[in-house]
Amino acid sequence: VQLQAPGGGLVQAGGSLRLSCAASGRTFSSYTMGWFRQAPGKEREFVAAIDRSGYSTRYRYSVKGRFAISRDNAKNTVYLLMNSLKPEDTAVYYCAAGPRVTIMIDSATYDSWGQGTQVTVSS
Repeated sequence: VQLQAPGGGLVQAGGSLRLSCAASGRTFSSYTMGWFRQAPGKEREFVAAIDRSGYSTRYRYSVKGRFAISRDNAKNTVYLLMNSLKPEDTAVYYCAAGPRVTIMIDSATYDSWGQGTQVTVSS
């Protein structure tokens, strides 16, 4: 599956932003989808993931209650709604698709990646 994630942008602290990631192909619903991020000088880290059906989700502790991942299998798209953004959320955000049934937080279990989109939160 090929992933495209346009969007991102600059937002003030406390603001909101929604990322979207569109997948090509007809097998989108067979993939667990995840969002990861990488800040300058830091390793890529897990942010959120959603299972194939969209009923089960998992979040990084620091974004729980602020971010919401969702998917629309009819549109082959996964979303990440980010509320109450903080400067420490600044990073390049990547969407990823993985073949595992279980939601995984290890980036090595995802085999398709989007190109990354910059999110900058100003204080």
